[in-house]
Amino acid sequence: MPDEPIKEVIDDRAHSGDLATPDDFTPPDELYKELVAKIKKYHPSDDFSLIEKAYHVADDAHKNQKRKSGEPYIIHPLCVAIILAELEMDKETIEAGLLHDVIEDTELSKDDVAREFSPEVALLVDGVTKLTQLSLSQDKIEIQAENLRKMFIAMAKDIRVIIIKLADRLHNLRTLQYQTAAKQYEKAKETMDIYAPIAHRLGISKIQVEMDDLCMQYLYPEIYKELRAKIHENLSEKGSFIDQMVAEVSEYIEEADIKAEIKGRVKHIFSIYKKMKTQGKTLDQIYDIYALRIIVDSIKDCYAALGIIHEKYKPIPGRFKDYIAMPKANMYQSLHTTLIGHDGRPFEIQIRTYDMHRTAEYGIAAHWKYKESGSKQVTKEEEKLNWLRKILEWQNDTKDNHEFMTAVKTDLDMFQDQVYCFTPEGDVKELPSGSTTIDFAYMVHTAVGNKMVGARVNGRQVPIETKLHTGDRVAIITSQNSKGPSMDWLNVVKSTQAKTKINQWFKHQLKGENVEKGKAALDAYCKAKQIDLNSLIRLSLVEKVLKKYNFRDWDAVVAAIGHGGLKEGQVVNRLLELDKQEKLAQGIGISNEEVLAELGDKRKELTASDIPSGGIKVHGLHDVAVRFARCCNPVPGDEICGFITRGRGITVHRTDCDNVLAMDEADRGRLIEAEWVSQEGDAANAFITSINIYGPDRPGLMYDVSSVFKEANISFLGIGSKVSKNGMSTIDLQFKVHSKEELRSLTEKLRQIEGVIDIERTQG
Repeated sequence: MPDEPIKEVIDDRAHSGDLATPDDFTPPDELYKELVAKIKKYHPSDDFSLIEKAYHVADDAHKNQKRKSGEPYIIHPLCVAIILAELEMDKETIEAGLLHDVIEDTELSKDDVAREFSPEVALLVDGVTKLTQLSLSQDKIEIQAENLRKMFIAMAKDIRVIIIKLADRLHNLRTLQYQTAAKQYEKAKETMDIYAPIAHRLGISKIQVEMDDLCMQYLYPEIYKELRAKIHENLSEKGSFIDQMVAEVSEYIEEADIKAEIKGRVKHIFSIYKKMKTQGKTLDQIYDIYALRIIVDSIKDCYAALGIIHEKYKPIPGRFKDYIAMPKANMYQSLHTTLIGHDGRPFEIQIRTYDMHRTAEYGIAAHWKYKESGSKQVTKEEEKLNWLRKILEWQNDTKDNHEFMTAVKTDLDMFQDQVYCFTPEGDVKELPSGSTTIDFAYMVHTAVGNKMVGARVNGRQVPIETKLHTGDRVAIITSQNSKGPSMDWLNVVKSTQAKTKINQWFKHQLKGENVEKGKAALDAYCKAKQIDLNSLIRLSLVEKVLKKYNFRDWDAVVAAIGHGGLKEGQVVNRLLELDKQEKLAQGIGISNEEVLAELGDKRKELTASDIPSGGIKVHGLHDVAVRFARCCNPVPGDEICGFITRGRGITVHRTDCDNVLAMDEADRGRLIEAEWVSQEGDAANAFITSINIYGPDRPGLMYDVSSVFKEANISFLGIGSKVSKNGMSTIDLQFKVHSKEELRSLTEKLRQIEGVIDIERTQG
């Protein structure tokens, strides 16, 4: 596939997402013709009957539905199918793309799809439907982690499910301007955190590149506009240089009698921004913004072309990378070299075959092969999805949601830069940049890491914390007398796999010690609060706690408290709430009628003038004491409800409060509708809230957090910090805000602090 001219690429990226008005949308039938034309370019079969049927079934199912833009809904599945066709996916995937919303949004069922098309298409549509129902932008870490687990399991069953989901998300991003500002930010952040890295992991740069730039427009709009303008300005200055180099290199390659296609390519805007930020460089210091790409017929021609280029231009030392001999984990292959032009200006050249170029664009999607019989094969798919298998292993190995979320997000982020090292037998191991011999040992096998006592790199014995570089030959020295990994290793290793395995070893080895620490912490907490813990640890309550925190037995909960995975107050408060609910269910509670009578039962709707600005309107009641629940600390903008209590009026909870969600039917009868008089609050009314900040402990972390609050002119009501054995810091903060929007803005600034992995709004 030939590259677009360099100027057109810049213009396309600059205007991605700038759609026409609803009146200008392409009619569905025209889009369908475009879809068929794209499929015909690569698919050997001329039978489009099932694809046409899928189009008509989807069109009929969505006939009364409109998108936010005002366009007919069928345009969305058609555009998703076109994206899949551009990835050259099989017909079943195209059919599923056309039908991907019918189970969720229409009366058609999975059985209907299986009967009308095939069980394979039905499974794909059902898989995408289940992914669509998962929210990966939840405030609650437990829900977010559980949804991520489900997503990776769906990917493992059939990788085409996530490819359809990526196409669906890409088209939604292209039309994101029709959503509210809050929804734009939420979808862009979720995509940048999860979906774009997954597209990169699968090697689908065609989707990942556009996702990155579209998200940047909504997450960092000012930076995006400024950077785009500078690139346009540079292009006007350097465009003639690139054209000159294309002509010059074309002449050299042609003289060598090598058949090749030579084009200029431009680095996408978010990638430039990320490189500037991580490497502390200015735009002029990045050599590969504009590069030449040489595409040839064979691997032999790749190296022949490289020889010609190095003969004609002076290569910059240390800037040559051979991704053909050692492909990236996402299947990317190419030769990269940076050279000095005849006028002294540096420029980059990438050399690859047409097959490599297709793989660079389409990744895992490029390996779907078709036979006339209709059967499919995915070439070497199992080898290419090792990272997915690792994540599935982590799901089984770690029950700690924070640990799992950290592992997944760190793995997706670290994948950007890899080093490639060799075992003594010559096998290649891929590791995150900055990895040590300890990371290498755990990459070989868990037992090798646990028994490691030393290492040799390129035949020379080195300290085990030595960092590795591409091409290093590494031999791990083990001993049966080894006492196991050191806690200090957690501060040295870079790879998620090594950290996970070391943590598992300590949790297993130190479980008894952690149980004792956990018991001591529970006893101390209950003694300070004058709580009878023994009366709470009964089977009916413990089973619910185990289910909530995903543990096998009570000792595992106590051990988690001991090593810092859970807070003792969190568990005790949960037990207290469950105990209260159980007593109410046994008849100790009171009826709604009794409480309403006690409150006065003056059935008059409150008006805004009845309560102070920033207050609460409780439907059906007037002149009733209203207080905010301390378990969830609602703020203006949260969805809320009222709970009728005896003698204390109405307690206002967030609707997603753990205590509300856990209520039995008897208690739910005492819930009553409530709403904020003002969604934004005002200067006179501030509301208590609390958050936890998670990240690796480091000097200055607390100072950086305090600086954000100082800048926002917000004071702390309470602050606490603790560091777990694996070096993870948890900072507990309590403060006041005027609205949920103010809280969101504050947490986003906190997320920009170096090392902050996650922020959770706490309850209880």
